[in-house]
Amino acid sequence: MKHISPRSSIRRLSLLALGLLPLCALAQDDYPTKPVKLIVPFAAGGSTDLVARVIAESLRNTLGQPVVVDNRAGAGGLLGTEAVSLAAPDGYTMGMATVSTMTVNPALFPKADGINAKLLPLVNLVSMPSVYSVHPGMGVKDFAGFVAALKAKPGHYSAAVPGVGSLGQIMVESFNDTTGVKLTVVPYRGSGPALNDALAGVMQVMPDQLPSALPHIKAGKLLPVAVASTKRVPELPNVPTFKELGYPELNDLGMSWFGLVIPAKTPAAVADKLRAAAIKAVHAPDTLARLEKMGVSLVEDKPEDFPALIATQIKRNRAIVQKAGIKTE
Repeated sequence: MKHISPRSSIRRLSLLALGLLPLCALAQDDYPTKPVKLIVPFAAGGSTDLVARVIAESLRNTLGQPVVVDNRAGAGGLLGTEAVSLAAPDGYTMGMATVSTMTVNPALFPKADGINAKLLPLVNLVSMPSVYSVHPGMGVKDFAGFVAALKAKPGHYSAAVPGVGSLGQIMVESFNDTTGVKLTVVPYRGSGPALNDALAGVMQVMPDQLPSALPHIKAGKLLPVAVASTKRVPELPNVPTFKELGYPELNDLGMSWFGLVIPAKTPAAVADKLRAAAIKAVHAPDTLARLEKMGVSLVEDKPEDFPALIATQIKRNRAIVQKAGIKTE
């Protein structure tokens, strides 16, 4: 908090007494004066939560106040996102925004469009690749063998996804349509149970974000066959991207991003401070090193590009959902 001289304080109090300086102006100028809540609309331990906690820790330094992570899982991220939209627009509640919460849910839940309208997309911070992995018991060694196995037995192999209408399901449905294979989609209640069955070989395939899949790939429990990334990831140098394999649309679809949203009526001065603090936080050298170790890259778009990205991907994902006939329970 910046220092205010006694003379300045007296002047402000005098103006306030005359009704010339609203209380909100004082609050915005001093923001933040207490801990800030970061709502993560998914359970602890997943990729969104992992990224959020790294960002929150760095934000503590750039904001000068603690940033408390609050996991609000449920309905594919809808519940946590709604909680952000209903919070007081004072800069003390923000939420993690993901491809699923901001661009897939509007195609699945009637109320999601209304929730989005009550949010301000503050800034898109980082992106991470997804990886298609198979259980070693499937007996394939690379992407060509993977596709050949799927074509030889249509519908025989199953992919674990973390929920109906999740980004994982969107990815598999698009994969089926693009490659002409039939991989059966099996939705779970969360990424944890889905991953457990993929590791056990109950499910043969799992598309997942790199941070949560990588430890199991390194342990030899999962075999990566393709990544959705702008370029090959250093952690998996021998695994081709979907673009290299001739499927650029799958490459774009599998790139996950993580940004921040706040209640739409948050004062511009507060939003600007929070945005600047968030950008500074992810550029901190130690934070950047931690994110890169997870396979996460910085998004260097302008803040005004974020709403446009969301609008474009909503249109794309609505088309995929409608074509695949995906419906929530």
